Amino acid sequence: MPNKVTVSFIGCGAMGGALVRAICKKYNPQLVVVSDAHGESAQALAKETGCRAVRTNVEAASLGKYVFLAVKPAAIANVVREISDALQDEAALISMAAGVTLEKLRALTSKPIVRIMPNTPAQVAEGMIALCCTSDVPEHDVYAITTLLGHAGVVERVDETLFNCVTAVSGSGPAYVFLFIEALADAAVRCGMTRVQAYTYAAQTVKGAAVMVQQSEKTPAQLKDSVCSPGGTTIEALAALEKGGLRSTVFDAVKAAYERAIALGT
Repeated sequence: MPNKVTVSFIGCGAMGGALVRAICKKYNPQLVVVSDAHGESAQALAKETGCRAVRTNVEAASLGKYVFLAVKPAAIANVVREISDALQDEAALISMAAGVTLEKLRALTSKPIVRIMPNTPAQVAEGMIALCCTSDVPEHDVYAITTLLGHAGVVERVDETLFNCVTAVSGSGPAYVFLFIEALADAAVRCGMTRVQAYTYAAQTVKGAAVMVQQSEKTPAQLKDSVCSPGGTTIEALAALEKGGLRSTVFDAVKAAYERAIALGT
């Protein structure tokens, strides 16, 4: 990744802010420019990270080789129209708007387009980021953008047909996990732990289990079975989870998010 390339972010919400924070920890923050519809957010993010806040989206777009569009799906068409004339000749647009396809983005601009779907753990460099792009994005730009995003987590290039699934699984997925951690901690408090201790045990247990899945050659089912002793505590707990419909509830949740992602793109 060239160390003199300016990266612009239009939008400083939860996702845009997470990527800016992660990138600024590894990349020269003075080469990162941010703007926001409400200038206070951009100014606050600049103060926190050392990046540069500018007053308008047009100014941010004019400065960036790689211009990230971190705005809501409903706003993206207006933002692209707003900044189009200000974009550099060699600029590439990177959209993270759920449900907004490359085809729809192409109808708004002739610039090379990259579509990404990150998630909020990007803020702690543990994100899962899917990427696809139009055929006119040079491979060196794909490499540079992937390198930038790699500061925020794992980046994987996938076919766009999977993006609604990515949105439902990893895009929305942290919220599912936070809910599970909260429930696990509540149960620990019920059994006598302090709230602080309960959050520590619940969060570290989820983190450790996730790392085991990533590093083991065993499937999650095999790892689960290895914890279950005949007639033991774990199998009793799993029986209760099955009775409560944990699997079917997760299926329904992901399906609901998936269908919503499709609806956002129509």
